[in-house]
Amino acid sequence: MLLTRLASYTVHWLFTMTYKPQRHLLHQGTAAALQSSAKRARTMSSTSESSSSSFKDAFGNYANYLNNLNEKRERVVKASRDITMNSKKVIFQVHRISKDNRDEVLDKAEKDLAAVTERYMLKLVKELQGTDFWKLRRAYSPGVQEYVEAATFCKFCRTGTLLNLDEINATLLPLSEPSVEPLQINVLDYLLGLADLTGEMMRLAIGRISDGELEYAKKICQFVRDIYRELTLIVPYMDDSSDMKTKMDTMLQSVVKIENGI
Repeated sequence: MLLTRLASYTVHWLFTMTYKPQRHLLHQGTAAALQSSAKRARTMSSTSESSSSSFKDAFGNYANYLNNLNEKRERVVKASRDITMNSKKVIFQVHRISKDNRDEVLDKAEKDLAAVTERYMLKLVKELQGTDFWKLRRAYSPGVQEYVEAATFCKFCRTGTLLNLDEINATLLPLSEPSVEPLQINVLDYLLGLADLTGEMMRLAIGRISDGELEYAKKICQFVRDIYRELTLIVPYMDDSSDMKTKMDTMLQSVVKIENGI
């Protein structure tokens, strides 16, 4: 009986002594786990705040970039319109030509063209130099095409020859700062401007026929035929040829009108 009671006390004492430390360890483990979770929560919160701040900064930079690009596009469109309007004035001046006032009219037209270059093309160059020209090409292309048309029109009436792309770009080089990439008219805009030139050549030829200058009209007709023939060979290989294909139809009509007039 005593042995049974002693055994019971011993088991109870051993259970008590072994259970309490385990309970104490359990409390310690729970506290450590809670502390670790709190640290992880603070770390995750700090990381989340840092990540959110980085995203805000990135989107802020993108927003500023897009806003600046849109503002630049608006200025480029305005410059292109000014070039278009003043280049048309040069073309109108050339159409005043006759066999009696050729030099006088061309001197005035070339002076006006130089003013377009130094004033309005300069604005465009200042906006675009050192940037990705192709990114804003649609904004300034109409003005550049009209400028090419006016420059080549003056050149033909003065010399009877075609002003090539290298010669046009050479006149733009002095407008750019030496330290940045200069604005150069691309081949596509040059060809589109050249296609528009044929319409002005047709009007010039009809006017020369009215004044009895048939030989000069024939020279114009041959010039327009040559342009049409050469562009017919090039257009099928152009990537962005939708505008050119439309202008080719108009060009053919100009050739036909000159031939019928002669």
